[in-house]
Amino acid sequence: RIERKRHREIEENVNGIRRRKQPLLFRQAAQDYLSQRKPSWAAKTYVIEETNIAHLGKHFATLLLTDISPRDIAEYQVSRQDAHAANKTINNEVGTLRAILRRHRLWAQLAPDIRMLPVQTNIGLALTRQQEASLLKACAASASRSLHAAVTVLLQTGLRLTELRLLQWQQIDLLHDVLSVGHSKTERGAGRSVPLNTTAAATLRRWRQQFPELKPTHFVFPSERVGFSDTRGVAKAYGSDPTKPITSWKTAWTKARKEAGVTCRFHDLRHTCVTRLLENGTAFAKVGTVMGWSPATTTRMAKRYAHFEDESIRHAMESLSRPTSATHAEADEMGHCAVTLDGEGVGIKKTVGGQQRVPPISPPVNFN
Repeated sequence: RIERKRHREIEENVNGIRRRKQPLLFRQAAQDYLSQRKPSWAAKTYVIEETNIAHLGKHFATLLLTDISPRDIAEYQVSRQDAHAANKTINNEVGTLRAILRRHRLWAQLAPDIRMLPVQTNIGLALTRQQEASLLKACAASASRSLHAAVTVLLQTGLRLTELRLLQWQQIDLLHDVLSVGHSKTERGAGRSVPLNTTAAATLRRWRQQFPELKPTHFVFPSERVGFSDTRGVAKAYGSDPTKPITSWKTAWTKARKEAGVTCRFHDLRHTCVTRLLENGTAFAKVGTVMGWSPATTTRMAKRYAHFEDESIRHAMESLSRPTSATHAEADEMGHCAVTLDGEGVGIKKTVGGQQRVPPISPPVNFN
């Protein structure tokens, strides 16, 4: 029996015969997918994928992978819309399904009939200078002593919130005014260098003075609590632990935005930074390098981050009507040139002061 099995395997290998694997249920295939990819994923990515599979499982769990059809996927999209899920969320979930089916070589035959849902790509707010000033003033008055410094650095560097929150002092070089990003959302974003302008560098130097005993491995924005020091209601930070990063600025950030009368997200500070770089004429490739975008993302973000103000567009269009270096009068003085063709070849006839001069061209061009 063992010998027959061995002979069968040899025959299959020699003749290039591959046994068809038994089709899997979606439930089993999804768990295999999570187990295989978990070692290479960030913790947050794993949670997102696990959540996606939880939603997909309600619809596909008992189906064989080979039985999943475009109609099933379309019905899933409709059911999620009925549950008031955002189109982008639904697309992400279908993307997880696509990854699972690709592992089993089943997506290609479905792909032509699958339609992703439309997603708004111009989401984002670039703050005006007035909004920025109001917001920073409210942040400075916040009970959170780190909020003003954090918002300022985000505006001046375009860092993602998580990149800033997990920043350690050893990643900041205040001698050369540059910081090195550690953990990032993208592979290209991790480890990139971001130059610190005058405002960002000065803000970090002032903030550093709050920690006379800091170590290189300490977090720039440490975990701490805020309480009231006396009956006058003066807010004071306590329980600071520089070995742990701050968890969130949510409460202080919400209050500061309300007092400033500005509706925005933390990520809009990144939008603002990018927009101002673009308005100043910085090339997308350079902006993409600072932001940690991949080349494909740099191209895609060209529209998403182009929040140019009407005045800057008008200025660009107005530049088209600026006079050229030579006016019509100057052109008359310099003379008009015309190309002539005669029996001897080609000449350039130049009219200067009413007289015609034809400089010789040697050798003549033969058109025969």
